[in-house]
Amino acid sequence: MIQEYIVPEEFSGVRIDKFLSESCPLQSRSFLQKLLKSELVDVNGKTVKSSYKVSAGETVSFEVPEAVEAEITAQEMPLDILYEDQDVILINKPKGMVVHPAAGHYEGTLVNGLMHHCRDQLSGINGVMRPGIVHRIDMDTTGVIIACKNDLAHNSIAEQLKVHSITRKYYAVVFGNLPDDEGTVKAPIGRHPTDRKKMSVISKNGKDAVTHYRVLERFRGYTYVECRLETGRTHQIRVHMASIGHPLLGDQVYGPAKQPFRLNGQTLHAGVLGFIHPRTGEYMEFSAPLPDYFEELLTKLRRLT
Repeated sequence: MIQEYIVPEEFSGVRIDKFLSESCPLQSRSFLQKLLKSELVDVNGKTVKSSYKVSAGETVSFEVPEAVEAEITAQEMPLDILYEDQDVILINKPKGMVVHPAAGHYEGTLVNGLMHHCRDQLSGINGVMRPGIVHRIDMDTTGVIIACKNDLAHNSIAEQLKVHSITRKYYAVVFGNLPDDEGTVKAPIGRHPTDRKKMSVISKNGKDAVTHYRVLERFRGYTYVECRLETGRTHQIRVHMASIGHPLLGDQVYGPAKQPFRLNGQTLHAGVLGFIHPRTGEYMEFSAPLPDYFEELLTKLRRLT
């Protein structure tokens, strides 16, 4: 599909790479840079480089190649199954596992494992890339995640997520000592204005987000907390805790790059998930024990106190 843009007066004299990033918000900067480097961007029919400065009235055009959906294969892998029936399956996800395939991660994801374990019994509402997936947790976050085996279950769990009736409790270690034993962070979350890979607490174009936290244990320079999600925005706990000056220990995206412990990613564990079963109407709640690295970290922190 060919996309064309007429350069308005206010962009006259601007580099074409900047003009494209401003004019094509749905395309990533890296994608646009690749087009320029591959000499696939034309101005009035002539190929230009990224340093080219556009003039008012010029026609900038490029072709967006049709997306080719990768073939996702079933893979046999060990799954820590907490519960399973004909409608749902709950997994205790390990650290480092990506939930569903995406660019750069087409194998070794939870979806690959579910496809092997459940065969063709996964809901198809979210498409071939995310069969059964109704919510997700970050790659380096551990703990409970639910997948749906049919569309009835998927619609039910999705609706419960939408109305915030699902119980979701996470456990985290944050930098510093929180002034209060309990609190609530209520701040909208949206895409970071300058770093597209990050989320941030913003008011413009942000979506409502609410996190309730409770102090479980205090250490010298750190606090062990329980966070209960009322909403489920991308990176919500990580962004909210960082916004109040207490980023998660090990989180190099929203927190300090350096910390005295050998951690691989944020210290965050999805410990409890509760929901109304889509078929029986019964409330069910499941928990996943803290992973070994988390328990070992708590032991070290207690020795330092």
